[in-house]
Amino acid sequence: MSEIPKNLENPEELEDAESSPPIPAATLAGAAGRPSRWERRRTDRQLWTLAWPTILSQILASGVSLIDIAMLGRLGSDSLAAVGYATQFFMLAQSLLLAVGAACVALMSRAIGAGDTLRARRSLAACLVLAFAVAAAMVLPVLLVPGALLRLLNAEPIVVELAIPYFQLTLGSVLLLALSFTLESGFRASGDTRTPLRIASGVTVVKLVLNVLLIFGLFGLPRLELLGAGIATLLSQGVGVALFLRASRRGSSARLLGLGARDFRAARPLFGEALRLSLPGVGERAAMHLAILVYFALLAQYGSVVIAAYTVGVRILSFSWIPGIGFSVAAATLVGQSLGAGNAAAAVRSGWRAVRFAFLVSCVLGLLYALARVPLARLFTDDPGVINALDPFMLVLALAQPLLGIHFTLAGSLRGAGDTVSPMLASIVGNWAFRVPLAFLFTRVLALDVIWVWSTLVIDHLARAVWIIWVFRRGRWLSAGRVLEETSEASTSAVQ
Repeated sequence: MSEIPKNLENPEELEDAESSPPIPAATLAGAAGRPSRWERRRTDRQLWTLAWPTILSQILASGVSLIDIAMLGRLGSDSLAAVGYATQFFMLAQSLLLAVGAACVALMSRAIGAGDTLRARRSLAACLVLAFAVAAAMVLPVLLVPGALLRLLNAEPIVVELAIPYFQLTLGSVLLLALSFTLESGFRASGDTRTPLRIASGVTVVKLVLNVLLIFGLFGLPRLELLGAGIATLLSQGVGVALFLRASRRGSSARLLGLGARDFRAARPLFGEALRLSLPGVGERAAMHLAILVYFALLAQYGSVVIAAYTVGVRILSFSWIPGIGFSVAAATLVGQSLGAGNAAAAVRSGWRAVRFAFLVSCVLGLLYALARVPLARLFTDDPGVINALDPFMLVLALAQPLLGIHFTLAGSLRGAGDTVSPMLASIVGNWAFRVPLAFLFTRVLALDVIWVWSTLVIDHLARAVWIIWVFRRGRWLSAGRVLEETSEASTSAVQ
């Protein structure tokens, strides 16, 4: 993989009057030539500085998720299946918030790169309002008709009964998650990934302590099992919001993140831009998670043991795609700030260097998980049927990890530039042209063994990786970045 795609080595090829706006001369000049060794090393240092706290934060989040499964797995396969069904909706809500967070990083990092603090603050305010609205839209139907939503996924009656209280509490916490996640995106856009790590550490401790106390009823407390896990999630999210609000008003962070009522009033002209950037991300996440829900419903015909295996396996393997998330966040920040400063070459270099790191780390972790899949499964469940179903599923997921590392990271670079459409199209192609149709074919038409349904995951991620690499090499996302810059400036001028 070259440092700069071939079509970026000749700046005149970037200007296409029919398909995209012309790129400013300074940006074109910055994209010419190959980076020096010093520039590459500086980019690598910046990427690692931004990525490692994010990676550790994600490890903490995944660790908590795994401990949840390890604790609840002792309650039986029905409880595990109940968590799996509720988790699908939680992941859908979380993914919609990720779309708003990506818009926040794109808007804020561009403004920060251009030295416009006022626009950065207003961008954060607009994204906070938008994120809360999205969360409210997700939570309302869960509070009103939880059973009907669970039955849409072919959940068995006993599983529905177990899942409803946990489902409502877990999804209710999304309102709090919307605030903390958007503030976290603001910290990351400013280049501060250590504060979110410290807060994640505190929230992790709170969550684990509450889990132990409420699930198993220690120290005289009632044994609440799944209900206790839901209460622990809600309370720990509240702690997270409080810590983020406190951190945003302290020290140097207050200049960018310590918002007041005036910032929210002045942010109104930026709602449209935040929404424009978020909608493709929402479309991407909706397409992906609706596909997962359909996939989940197809899996349900194999029984609750397979659903429990899916729930445990995804949680275990989530560690191996964390590097892709970490480098995706780092690349989005550097790409946005570089384009805000008019340096296209640095933006391109950040994307390619980030994907190299993510690919290598994902390969190593994928191999480790493939070799240790059975011992890992036994750590989180003692059900022989679930362990047997996990063996082939974890092997398939391990094979897909390098592909996830590639498309996670390059998609993050594109979002940082303001191109949120290309990742959406990649998700639609991977899920709806490959994963869902093939899963339907293997289950409903050919009635094959579940291993064939697992294998569709690899095909899905391969398609997405190929698509994203092609888009990034074309280089038209640089023009998308210029459009974002001009639109944001016009929105800010409207309130000055």
